[in-house]
Amino acid sequence: MKLQILVPQYKETEEVIKSLLDSLIVQQNVDFNEFGVIITNDGSDVKLSKKFLDSYPYKIEYYKAKHQGVSATRNECLDKATADYVMFCDADDMFYNACGLWMIFREIDTAPFDVLVSTFIEEMRVPTLNYINREMDSTFVHGKVYNRKYLIDNNIRFNPKLTIHEDSYFNCLAQKCTPEFKYCSSSFYLWKWRDESVCRHDPKYILKTYNNLLDSNTELVKELIKRDKKLEAQAYCTAMIYDAYFTLNKEEWINQENKEYRDLTEKRFKEYYLEFKDLFDTCDTKIKNQTIVNIKNRMFNEGLILESITFNDWIDHVMKDF
Repeated sequence: MKLQILVPQYKETEEVIKSLLDSLIVQQNVDFNEFGVIITNDGSDVKLSKKFLDSYPYKIEYYKAKHQGVSATRNECLDKATADYVMFCDADDMFYNACGLWMIFREIDTAPFDVLVSTFIEEMRVPTLNYINREMDSTFVHGKVYNRKYLIDNNIRFNPKLTIHEDSYFNCLAQKCTPEFKYCSSSFYLWKWRDESVCRHDPKYILKTYNNLLDSNTELVKELIKRDKKLEAQAYCTAMIYDAYFTLNKEEWINQENKEYRDLTEKRFKEYYLEFKDLFDTCDTKIKNQTIVNIKNRMFNEGLILESITFNDWIDHVMKDF
């Protein structure tokens, strides 16, 4: 089998996951025997029925596990996989077009790879904007395909300790451990909007979970160091430090009603900064300057107007007050 789609399921009902499974039925120019789906229930009492799963014309394997969180459940799916390539999908997403699998198989047949990263489509709930095209990035698991043997041989797995912003740890680690890396500029994955989804039901999600992003990056940097990839660790550490600085200069972070979240984040950032200060201080100036340019450009698109405090003054504030 060429590809297996790995799906963790928790509270997602048959009605929710139907969009993903239905989007596979309509795939064009592919043999249904060349792909399959593995779904693992993360200890939830919301079960998918055999009748429902058997109604699809391709192979679906359904497993039930104890509740461990999304990272461990994705690892369970990976352990059950046997295909040459795997793709992690969320139960409430779907393929964006009917040629999605054909695009993936074309990339596999043209030149085998360890990691394929694509652009993907994000569904919005804004009156004037229904969909946006998301750039190729390392933050989300969406639209990425992996060589299963490569993941196994290099012990690349989701970190079970991480259940929020866990994608970036896995994606960055997988991408930095191989030269066999491909980009696909065509979008085949749709990150669907669902009001109940983890990162969309709360408008203050980022404010409340930025600490988890720091946790994820901490584990990534430590893992890269352990694998003798100091330069990569240094780059991610530097990017995280500048990202925190510019993020906390955004209006929502400066707003006094969110002071609690800002204080907690700056306290956690101090721990992060002290842990990796040597890595940051020894980073090449050219890399630092390019990192600043890249992050600033992204932040301006996300609403940053002008920094309210210099980087050095902010570091002094964090070191003194927390």
